[in-house]
Amino acid sequence: MGDEGKHKHNGKEGKQKAAKAGPDAVLASVSNKGALLLGKDCAYEKELARLQIELVKLQEWIRTQSLRVVVLFEGRDAAGKGGAIKRITESLNPRICRVVALGTPTEREKTQWYFQRYVPHLPAAGEMVLFDRSWYNRAGVERVMGFCTEQQVQEFMQSCPEFERMLVRSSIILIKYWFSVSDAEQERRFQDRLNKPTKRWKLSPMDLESRKHWAEYSRAKDEMFAICDTKQCPWYVVNAEDKKTARLNVIRHLLSVIPYRDLTPEPLKLPPLEKTKYVRPPMHEQNFIPEVYC
Repeated sequence: MGDEGKHKHNGKEGKQKAAKAGPDAVLASVSNKGALLLGKDCAYEKELARLQIELVKLQEWIRTQSLRVVVLFEGRDAAGKGGAIKRITESLNPRICRVVALGTPTEREKTQWYFQRYVPHLPAAGEMVLFDRSWYNRAGVERVMGFCTEQQVQEFMQSCPEFERMLVRSSIILIKYWFSVSDAEQERRFQDRLNKPTKRWKLSPMDLESRKHWAEYSRAKDEMFAICDTKQCPWYVVNAEDKKTARLNVIRHLLSVIPYRDLTPEPLKLPPLEKTKYVRPPMHEQNFIPEVYC
């Protein structure tokens, strides 16, 4: 597996030489001293808020430098991919940072070149795209659950590294995360989803069926890593046993692999509200929703 320090983005030379703004000096000192022990939830919230400010700075750098960034989130069911994506995006501009979570391919898409349905979602200049599962479905769920042939799997294994090298050669910054979770922790999270109405929708029949194939999924992942964990496009494994620390660790790592500068604009001053002489229609002519809560 490639190490963090060797992962470089592939923009123009001038962009590669950009000074890295952060995470800030405090985070740098943390990396030198070892893991930061969070303790109470308030420490998690405080650290998350600080990292999200850095994400806003990264977003502005991506926009102004016309970078194209693709981040893949893969891993076991209930490993925390969606939660990490939510914390990354919740403070960002959806026009710059967007999430792609494709459903089951249509009958037409099944007849296309395998990577074809993912290509339209790749970023234009000044955009970052987060894939909540990606083309690696073929090496995982499709293979294990029998939705493709072994010949199609082998074709994917041969084509995928070259497809990703093509993206990199076209100056797309490609970052791949694998969320790793134990069978015991996955069981606990599945039970939590079963018991909470607001989370039950997250459990699909495919999730339940996949429980019978834990070893097959492990084998499929290991075989995929052996081929697709390349020097140009390495996989980064996220220890996701604890959701909150996994979120912080993946955000911090994302900030560390894309050099950026703080381009935060100077504070703005609101101009005075200019009111003109205008008589508005009667309020009772408008349809207001009931004020159940006051």
